[in-house]
Amino acid sequence: MSSDETPVRYTEVSPFQISDGFTHNPKMEPVKTIRIFMAAIAANLSAFAVGTCLGWTSPIAPKLKTDDTSDSPLDHKIGLEDDAWISSIVAIGALVAPFVAGPLADKIGRKWVLLSSSLFFVIAYILMMVASEVWVLLLGRLIQGFGVGFVMTVQPMYVGEIATDKVRGATGSLMQLFIVSGILYVYAIGPFVSYQALQWCCIVVPIVFDAVFFFMPESPYYFAGKGRKEDALKSLQYLRGQSAEGVQDELASIQAEVEEAMANKGSIADIVKVPANRKALIISAGLIAFQQLSGINVVLFNSQSIFESANTGLDPAIATIIIGIVQVSSSGLTPLIADRLGRKVILLISASVMSIGLTALGAFFYIKLMQPENVDSVTWLPVPALIVYNIVYCIGFGPLPWAVLGEMFSPNVKSIASSMVASTCWILGFVVTRWYPALDALGSYYAFWLFAIFCVIAFFFTLFIVMETKGLSLQEIQDRLNGKRG
Repeated sequence: MSSDETPVRYTEVSPFQISDGFTHNPKMEPVKTIRIFMAAIAANLSAFAVGTCLGWTSPIAPKLKTDDTSDSPLDHKIGLEDDAWISSIVAIGALVAPFVAGPLADKIGRKWVLLSSSLFFVIAYILMMVASEVWVLLLGRLIQGFGVGFVMTVQPMYVGEIATDKVRGATGSLMQLFIVSGILYVYAIGPFVSYQALQWCCIVVPIVFDAVFFFMPESPYYFAGKGRKEDALKSLQYLRGQSAEGVQDELASIQAEVEEAMANKGSIADIVKVPANRKALIISAGLIAFQQLSGINVVLFNSQSIFESANTGLDPAIATIIIGIVQVSSSGLTPLIADRLGRKVILLISASVMSIGLTALGAFFYIKLMQPENVDSVTWLPVPALIVYNIVYCIGFGPLPWAVLGEMFSPNVKSIASSMVASTCWILGFVVTRWYPALDALGSYYAFWLFAIFCVIAFFFTLFIVMETKGLSLQEIQDRLNGKRG
C-alpha cells in the first residue's frame, strides 16, 4: 500500500466475537448502532431540505406559466426560456458550492458546514417570497443551489465517517430516502396551497434540521485530524454507546490513519496520479454522471407538467403525488438491501429497468405526436412507466452513487474528491435541465429515448468498471483499488 492510501477500519464488537483487526476489547462491549442511525437521520434532515428545492418547480412552474397571475409573485406569466433557467440554475449554485464546502469541512468541521447550509435555504425562500421579478426568483434558486451543494458534498463525508462497516451501506443510502421525502412534501402541499404558503412550509424544514442536528456529535475523524483526542473519544463513545475503554482500539486506529493522511495531504494531482484514487474517481464520477444522464432532474422538476402534457385523464397533481409516494416507498428499501444484495447488483437492476421505463415513456409521446389516432389505447402508459422508472432509480442509481462516494476515497483526498464528484453531478444536472425544454419542443420522445440510451450505457459501465464494496472495510476497499486481494 502506498503512503497515499490510508487504511481506515471500523468494527462492531459483540459479546461473542473479538473485534476484526483490533486488539481484544476486554469488556466485549457491543456497538449500539441505534446511536449511529440517530446521528445519520439527524444529518439527513438537511437532505430533506434539498428535496424541497428539487421538487419546488413541479408545483410552482404551473403557477408561473399561467395567464392568471393571482397566485404568482410575478405580474406576468413566464416563457419557455425563463422556465428553463428557473429549473436549471440550482445546478450552477450546487456546482460552485462543493469547492467551498469541501475545504470548510476540513477547517471548521463537517457538522458546522452542514448546519450553515440552512442559511442558504432560509435566505432563498425569503427572496422567493418577496420576488416581483424573474431575476429575484433566479437569485433565490441560485442560492438554493449553494445550500444543495453544501449538503451533498459534506453529508456523505459525515455519514461515512460515523458509521461502522456493517451499517455503512444502510446509513449511506438514507440520503436518497430523505431527498425524495422532501420532494414528496412539496408535491403533496404545493398544488393545494398558495405560492406564499408553500414558501413558509419550505422555510420551516432547514430550521428544524438545525434544531435537531445541533445536538449530534461532530465526526471523530475531524476531531482526530485537529488533534482533539478527548473530543474524538467523546464522539466515538456517543456514536458507539460504549465506554472510553471500549472505543480505545477504534480511536487509536482513526488517529493513526488521520495522522498518516495529514502527513501525506492529497491534492488534485494525487487523485489523478495515484492509481487507486484515479480508479475511485472514475467509479464515483461515472456513477454520478449516469445518475444525472438518466434524466432524473427532468422528471423531478417537471413531473406535473409531464402529466399535463400526457393528458392521461388523471389529475396531474394527484399523479405527481403518486410518483412522490412511490419514490419514498422504494427509497426506504435501499437501507434494508444495500448490505445484503450488494451495490453492484442493485445498480445493474436499476440501470436496466430504468431504460425500459424511459423507452416506454418515449413510446407514449411518440405515438401521441406521430399517431394521435392511436393515443387513446396507450393513455394508461405514462403513469406506470414513470412509477417503474422511479422505483428502480430510488433503489439504485439515486442513493448508491452517493454511498459509494462516501466509502471510495482515502481520508487524505476525500474532501477534494467529494468536491470534484459533486461538481460533476451538477454540471450534468445543469446541462440536462437547461436544454431539456429544447428537446421537448422537438418531441418529448427524443429526450426520454436519449435518457434510456444513457441507462443502457450505465448498465455496462457498472458491469465492467464498478467494484463491489459490500461487506468491505474502508481499508479493504483501498486494498482492492490498489489491486490487492485479501
